[in-house]
Amino acid sequence: MAGGLRGLGQGASRAWAALPRPARVWRLTSRAIGDALPKGLYARSLIIIIAPVVLLQSVIAYTFMERHWQLVTRRLSAAVTADVAALIDIYESYPQDKDTETLSRIAATRLNLDLDILKGAKLPAPGPRPFFSILDEALSEEINRQIKRPYWIDTVGRSSLIEIRVAIANGVMRVTARRSMAYASNSHIFLLWMTGSSMVLLGVAILFLRNQIKPILRLAAVAESFGKGREIEFRPRGAREVRAAGHAFIEMKRRIERAMDQRTTMLNGVSHDLRTIITRFKLSLALVEQNADVEDLSRDVDEMSRMLEAYLAFARGDSGELAVPTDLRALLEDLRSDIERLGAHVEAVDIDGPMSVTLRPDAIRRCLFNLAANAARYGDTVAIVARRDLRNVLVSIDDDGPGIPAEQREKVFKPFVRLDDARQDAGGSGLGLSIARDIARAHGGDVTLHDGPLGGLRATVRLPA
Repeated sequence: MAGGLRGLGQGASRAWAALPRPARVWRLTSRAIGDALPKGLYARSLIIIIAPVVLLQSVIAYTFMERHWQLVTRRLSAAVTADVAALIDIYESYPQDKDTETLSRIAATRLNLDLDILKGAKLPAPGPRPFFSILDEALSEEINRQIKRPYWIDTVGRSSLIEIRVAIANGVMRVTARRSMAYASNSHIFLLWMTGSSMVLLGVAILFLRNQIKPILRLAAVAESFGKGREIEFRPRGAREVRAAGHAFIEMKRRIERAMDQRTTMLNGVSHDLRTIITRFKLSLALVEQNADVEDLSRDVDEMSRMLEAYLAFARGDSGELAVPTDLRALLEDLRSDIERLGAHVEAVDIDGPMSVTLRPDAIRRCLFNLAANAARYGDTVAIVARRDLRNVLVSIDDDGPGIPAEQREKVFKPFVRLDDARQDAGGSGLGLSIARDIARAHGGDVTLHDGPLGGLRATVRLPA
């Protein structure tokens, strides 16, 4: 068997190695993405809605920034550079305006530029360029293309102004312009409107999506409650498909309840008939002369009666009982009294905090009694511990008996199974642990076996809180 498993593992490794490298990378990537994504329907639906919107907005923003915004900025920068080039040409072509008053007036009134001629001055040292500035890049390209002279620009010193200095024959021409003349400064309004409208639309979509998800979550909660034996009230709501699933669940619930009623009725009839026959046996044996053979027959009839009750209880599973809020503390105290009547010493009943749990009290009492009676049968001391965690209530029953080997602990939960050295219903039907686990699982929990702190076995019953 080990060789076969090893061969399967080697075959899987060879199949994986035989895949092309891109296929392996794609599988690993898709698996990592699947592990990182949320598992809930609501979260996945939000991703389905939000991801395309975010992607679309990103593409639009990039296109706008790369095309429209940059194009407008370049054209504005080209216009300002053309004005500066025209001023340089006028200054050098008409030297009669020695004090440049006329040129400064024309620049201020017609071109909205502030012009100064710094005679004998030199260009400042180049300063650090901004990390990301469309204006610097566009303005530099236009000056190099149109003016083709040494220059110096400052676009960050004063936020609302830009300064351009160009070397001329006898000094430096300094031109100051408003930043809006060379830069599309209102582009953020478009981005704000785009982002704001997207947030509003996403909010509306999320609200409607939540209303569509609620009926599905309600259906899941109702199905879980029905599986735990709790009384439910459910009316299908939501979209047509969700309503169809809800009606299918209601019909399934009715069929299950009818099957359970029919089974209960059949079992009641069988138990009534068999009990009548067993009662006749007991009466007949009571009327005959008592001897060793009659006593053996009486013990056989009693054993038959006990086995019949165990079989019927296992088949019935206490399915007709409704789940109600139950004080687990009082239930465990009653269990302590029942175990002490069996002759065992109950060392402690340790209950951590309040223990009000919604369950089927008779079924859980039977589950715990089966486990505690098993502990009392094979041990002298029994301890009962109950505690609550975030989602479950855990009831542990410990004993100081011989225990069960770890490799056989799952086997003893099978119906009618008895181990040579097992602690399961000596002389009984072999159904005690099976009934206990069935009851716990019907509540949405389970029963597990572990090594106990008293040196024997610990049986832990986990129930949803």
